[in-house]
Amino acid sequence: SAKVAFSATRSTNHEPSEMSNRTMTIYFDQVLVNIGNHFDLASSIFVAPRKGIYSFSFHVVKVYNRQTIQVSLMQNGYPVISAFAGDQDVTREAASNGVLLHMEREDKVHLKLERGNLMGGWKYSTFSGFLVFPL
Repeated sequence: SAKVAFSATRSTNHEPSEMSNRTMTIYFDQVLVNIGNHFDLASSIFVAPRKGIYSFSFHVVKVYNRQTIQVSLMQNGYPVISAFAGDQDVTREAASNGVLLHMEREDKVHLKLERGNLMGGWKYSTFSGFLVFPL
């Protein structure tokens, strides 16, 4: 079976204009692994090449930001899991979570900022996924 895996990171603290868009997609700017090339860096969306069980994990770092953030992993536009970061007394905190998903071919997954903002940037954040096994 074809191997499918990706891992992307945020390498800068610059807040890009994209974050002001209505989708509130969390964008990544550097690909570490993209076996099969199913993660699109520009849109930061993963598209499943085949039906199967996939594993996803994310770690979104907020910097010098007193607002609580909520990050959701979206499957075809619907939130599947969320994670929160809200401690006001630390300079950096991360919203992290992981999940196994049953996906059909062409299903899409991305990260969405559902609450709060990332005005200080989100450098060192990561988003990863891989096909565990096809169905």
